[in-house]
Amino acid sequence: MNNPKQETKLKVRPACESCGVRALCLPVSLDGEALSLMDDLVKRRAPLKKGDYLFRTGDKFKSLFAIQYGSMKSYGLTIDGKEQVTGFHLTGEVLGMDAIDEDVHHCNAVALEKTEICELPFSALEHLQNEVPSLQHDLNCIMSREIRRDHHMLLMLGSTTVEQRMARFLLNLYERLQKRGAENNILNLSMTRQDIGNYLGVAFETVSRQLAHMQDEGILEIKNRNIHLLDVDRLEAIAG
Repeated sequence: MNNPKQETKLKVRPACESCGVRALCLPVSLDGEALSLMDDLVKRRAPLKKGDYLFRTGDKFKSLFAIQYGSMKSYGLTIDGKEQVTGFHLTGEVLGMDAIDEDVHHCNAVALEKTEICELPFSALEHLQNEVPSLQHDLNCIMSREIRRDHHMLLMLGSTTVEQRMARFLLNLYERLQKRGAENNILNLSMTRQDIGNYLGVAFETVSRQLAHMQDEGILEIKNRNIHLLDVDRLEAIAG
């Protein structure tokens, strides 16, 4: 007799067609048979626990990874061996595209909380492009979105005040969560203040001071790791 608990585990992750975030991580033009073919190649991985690595610098590139639920950070090491956070990745976003060119990962990706991942073997994805001509265009669009986010980050660090960086960081999270159907202005920060400071190029004490100042100004309210944005318009004004 089958174990009912085992059957339940097998049904934890929905198929691509019924997944609530597929429009964010998969080509939007896929439907019908094409979507079924995509679903066949996706591998459902065991959930990552906080602190688990998805891949490390130097690992051979084999797959792209879509976050079905949870969040991750990517980081590299500076010349003197210090960690440099290069990005935070949320539900519906894709990791691994930077490794396509040289077939090797150039950063580390670690879970910030319990995170569920869908693995898309890249060789199978390339083969599917022969059957679904629109796939290449849509994958290029996803890649363009990632490049645009990195470009925004470089601009943010290049010529902004600390207050502007903090405001833009919060707005960036807010906008990404809105695309995922969030119905409130509450940001659940799975990353630490130290990670945020590392990413923004400031000390973690500075992050805490900036958040406290914005709370005093009535722009937001802090409750542990939850930040409730009370005045998005003022935050946008600060961001410039």
